[in-house]
Amino acid sequence: MRDLRRENRTAVLRRLYFDGPMSRLVLGPATGLSSGSISNVVAELVAEGLVEEAGSVDSAGGRPRTLLRIAPSSGCMIGVDIGETRVRIELFDLALTELARTERPLATSGPRTGRYEVGLVVRLLRDGIAEVLRAAGVPAERLLGVGIGVPGIVERTEGGAVVHGQTIGWDAVPLERLLREAVDLPEQVPYRIENGAKTLGQAEMWFGAGRGARSAAVVLFGSGVGACVVTDPLGQGRALEWGHLTVRVRGRRCRCGAQGCLEAYAGAEALLERWREAGGEPPAGADEETALTAMLAAAYPAEADGAEDGPAGSGAAGDGPFGSGARTADGSGASTSGAGASAGSGAAALAVLDETAEYLGAGLADLINLFQPERILVGGWAGLQLGTRFLAAVTAYARAYALRHPGGRTEIALGTLGPEAVTVGAGLLPLVDFFAQGGRRPERAPSVPAPAWQTALRDRVSS
Repeated sequence: MRDLRRENRTAVLRRLYFDGPMSRLVLGPATGLSSGSISNVVAELVAEGLVEEAGSVDSAGGRPRTLLRIAPSSGCMIGVDIGETRVRIELFDLALTELARTERPLATSGPRTGRYEVGLVVRLLRDGIAEVLRAAGVPAERLLGVGIGVPGIVERTEGGAVVHGQTIGWDAVPLERLLREAVDLPEQVPYRIENGAKTLGQAEMWFGAGRGARSAAVVLFGSGVGACVVTDPLGQGRALEWGHLTVRVRGRRCRCGAQGCLEAYAGAEALLERWREAGGEPPAGADEETALTAMLAAAYPAEADGAEDGPAGSGAAGDGPFGSGARTADGSGASTSGAGASAGSGAAALAVLDETAEYLGAGLADLINLFQPERILVGGWAGLQLGTRFLAAVTAYARAYALRHPGGRTEIALGTLGPEAVTVGAGLLPLVDFFAQGGRRPERAPSVPAPAWQTALRDRVSS
């Protein structure tokens, strides 16, 4: 009975969250629950402050029906994105209204792995979490949890989440345990640590370009590349180390140490390195986001000039596959036109960008052939910065490399939640668990004795 009550509460909370406000009458058919069950569940949720009235709607000949919605102030979540150049931390209410945010820069000079020194990242998270709670005046007891998007593979252990981030020098880092030791939060506040592509997929499927799709592959294109495959629109996806798919035997050395990985050709870091090797001229000392903007300006100087006069994101006409008005990760639309890029540097940029589009298209074709998703969504700061025209070239290559039938059925589009979608998706992770628990905070599981056979076998082995 307890499990059934939890499932009923979960059904009502999810339906109100995604489709609310709704009346009790509509909730019944939407959830498959009887009117009696709806009345009982709603009464519980209203009494607990999780659900509130949101006005009324006229009915056909009867009394107006009261609308219900999730109470935005009934809880808060923190979302964290451990990104390429910064750690971004945001505090949300249940309506995903941003209550506070902070960004802590990671060092961009020196070896890449140095900027991800574990102690430094933990300190940045500790200070940033305290800052957003203090800025919003939110007591830590109101937190449903802290969701964190990381670059790497996340393993669940008895001691908490462990991160294997080969490209950033993290070898079995017990991140959850380190955070519990360093961050001043109540013990009952859960941490949810996931691959960054998975958190991006969560956000796009729930609130972005993935809504309405039964299945999707969501690609995170930043300094490196990753992906997540979602087969249940309301469930959680599966993170893929897509960037370390081999696309060229004995090819370029990837930052993971292997040769010929997709990331060695298609990630922003590799793209800029290849431009430099071909004679390109990235701005001295610039970070990857600024350097990629400069590369686009070198490839399409006329479009970069036109972007200064047009509205942001207007997509001025041009013959190349890349969108005009290259934008920085914060959406400022900073232009590097007039930087004096040589004609040779521009030609090199064009060649590298076209080759990158082909590598990405081949990588998307692998996702199509393996998973046959209804949609492929491209997100991440680099993917969004390259724009819709780049996507047209990538899509053409993907259809050329994919099997004809699944390739023709898969829609390829850009994500719609912007470069900060990883943070939003991370903030959703605790909410997913909260709803799955019927809107109740996790309780400590009672300790029970181990089965007799475990003791017997342990004694047999030890003897």
